[in-house]
Amino acid sequence: MYLPPHDPHVDDPMRFKPLFRIHLMERKCATVECMYGHKGPHNGHIQIVKKDEFSTKCNQTDHHRMSGGRQEEFRTWLREEWGRTLEDIFHEHMQELILMKFIYTSQYDNCLTYRRIYLPPSSPDDLIKPGLFKGTYGSHGLEIVMLSFHGKKAKGTKITGDPNIPAGQQTVEIDLAHPLQLPDIENLRDFSELSRIVLEVQEQVRREEQEEEQRQEEDDRSQQAASQAASKPLGIEGAEGEETAVGEEGTTQNKAPASQPFVLPMGVISRNEDYPRTCRICFYGTGLIAGHGFTSPERTPGVFVLFDDDRFGFIWLELKSFSLYSRIKVSFQNAQAPSREAFDEMLKNIQSLAT
Repeated sequence: MYLPPHDPHVDDPMRFKPLFRIHLMERKCATVECMYGHKGPHNGHIQIVKKDEFSTKCNQTDHHRMSGGRQEEFRTWLREEWGRTLEDIFHEHMQELILMKFIYTSQYDNCLTYRRIYLPPSSPDDLIKPGLFKGTYGSHGLEIVMLSFHGKKAKGTKITGDPNIPAGQQTVEIDLAHPLQLPDIENLRDFSELSRIVLEVQEQVRREEQEEEQRQEEDDRSQQAASQAASKPLGIEGAEGEETAVGEEGTTQNKAPASQPFVLPMGVISRNEDYPRTCRICFYGTGLIAGHGFTSPERTPGVFVLFDDDRFGFIWLELKSFSLYSRIKVSFQNAQAPSREAFDEMLKNIQSLAT
């Protein structure tokens, strides 16, 4: 397992933690060992579920228990996961969230299902190279997000989740067709000024979406009429002109201006105060928020801030909070790890032995 660095140090490297290992000693002899807990390797099991998916199960979960009971297990987990002790955490809400995460994760006892992650494709027109990023999420700590590009949109999808927003959800969505012109550095410190700019763009986006819906309805009616009068190829010339215009607009979007000074507005909370003080370009975007258990989810306006090729940020307007993201550069292979093909072959061998 690759764990994010301790909150809020997003630029630190990922942490490596073995969860299981496979021994292929002879052609018809294979063993699986669970590495979870602090009592050393013990008996485990691996099963192929379907393509790109397998499950692990610990057969000796008593090896995960500690002599001091759940309290000792929680304190040990807190030091390893968060790099701090319970006495270091004064905020009551943060204590609640951390305890929820411990209860949720520890109940599985390394009986987990793994699914392969396919990284998004890269295009020369992308704002930056897509991929995996570590991000600060307030009291939730650091989480992993996958950034991908889809034409005029960019999306941040959660790879790891929390009690509010689970993995697989789009935590942020960036509208690349609506860059934001930030005020000068002094006015940028005023949260109300930034809020005014963002809400004006939000209203503009809403109007454009309504107009687009109306155009789409008109186009549908025109296509129906054109199909009945096929003698005149109506609309072809106009469509080509529209396509060219869209292409030119897309090219303009990715021409980022020279870097400009950047500072968070007063009142915006950031777990990491060591964020860059210059940025390349900003865009209007939305961020997903919800109550515990992913209740009442809603998309709220925000600001996507591109700092450089490996770092970006997002200002959550409604939460008055700032998330800083840093690219994961680890290759996700340690020196003794098998190749993908070799690992798949291992799983097949174990499956055939089990059957």
